[in-house]
Amino acid sequence: MNCEVFAWHKRASSLIISSHMARHSPLYEEHAKAKAHFVDFAGWEMPLHYGSQIEEHHQVRQRAGIFDVSHMGVIDLEGEEATAFLRYLLANDVAKLSDVGRALYTCMLNPQGGVIDDLIVYRVAPTGYRLVVNAATRDKDIAWIKEKGAGYKVSISERPEMCILAVQGPQAIAAAKSIFDEALYAQLEALKPFHFISSPTRDLQIARTGYTGEDGLEIIVPASRATDLWARFVHQGVKPCGLGARDTLRLEAGLNLYGTDMDETTSPLISNLSWTVSWNDADRNFIGRRALEKQLDENVKERLIGLVMEEPGVLRNHQKVWLTEDGEGIITSGGFSPTLGHAIALARVPVGEVEKATVERRGKKIPVKIIKPPFVRRGKKTF
Repeated sequence: MNCEVFAWHKRASSLIISSHMARHSPLYEEHAKAKAHFVDFAGWEMPLHYGSQIEEHHQVRQRAGIFDVSHMGVIDLEGEEATAFLRYLLANDVAKLSDVGRALYTCMLNPQGGVIDDLIVYRVAPTGYRLVVNAATRDKDIAWIKEKGAGYKVSISERPEMCILAVQGPQAIAAAKSIFDEALYAQLEALKPFHFISSPTRDLQIARTGYTGEDGLEIIVPASRATDLWARFVHQGVKPCGLGARDTLRLEAGLNLYGTDMDETTSPLISNLSWTVSWNDADRNFIGRRALEKQLDENVKERLIGLVMEEPGVLRNHQKVWLTEDGEGIITSGGFSPTLGHAIALARVPVGEVEKATVERRGKKIPVKIIKPPFVRRGKKTF
């Protein structure tokens, strides 16, 4: 990026803020009316919170909240070689999507095995797929996908007219009951995680996916319908929530943030994302495969762990972690956990049996507990 980029650390969050000229979601006026406090995220002026990030966090953990994530990119692929192309492009294997209506999480890698982006791919037709990519990487992603798809019989179309609403929390599904008709709601209740339903024209897609560690729905609709749908959920008591709460929720859930926990210089094998790489087909030569195989042959040197500091204080991005015998590590994502009431972090450390770790605070070494993420599952402490 040519612009200055810096990390926003209020409440030790890890949102990346950019000085680009801001773009606006079609829901911008709704956010302004709700007295949102805005931040410029990857060139988009988006709600950080609507008064209290902490209250919004608890709203999602305990009831249901709604997020506008329309800054993310929607890309449709269609064609007789769409499946073959995505099996080459992505580290996970879309051949797992045996039926229309299923989705999977994957990384898109460069030839060196670094993560260009992490994304969700939906099978919307026998020869059709939809990708949802991160806001900060959408322009880079579309250029990469078009470049790599040039030799395949596949059409690639960005869908900037589509909005994405994420309704998250234990009451998210119930909140949809009065929003959609009875037949559609029955389908929603029956949806399994990483499954979705869509209209024949694909102008309404509802998936049981999310980025909070809670049950929920991610809804893709045209901008012309987004404001009404947003208002209907808010009328049902689903509270608007900003990117600040989204960040603390995903950290508690142990979910990676692109650009913070992984990027083009880190592979999924050192980012707790080995499970997203499909090795089942030895003949599938996906981009980055040879680099990952080389890393495995030479033994993976690093991994992501969870850190917990139960005494007062914060754990911040880029803070050094000292391990008893195995050297040093670095915090990739750190912040305050509203659910737990103390600081937590993801940290990249050398591979090995690590029993104890410390961080420095005001010149003193403070012990931190090591756990396997997530920190919170369905609103409950995991350790």
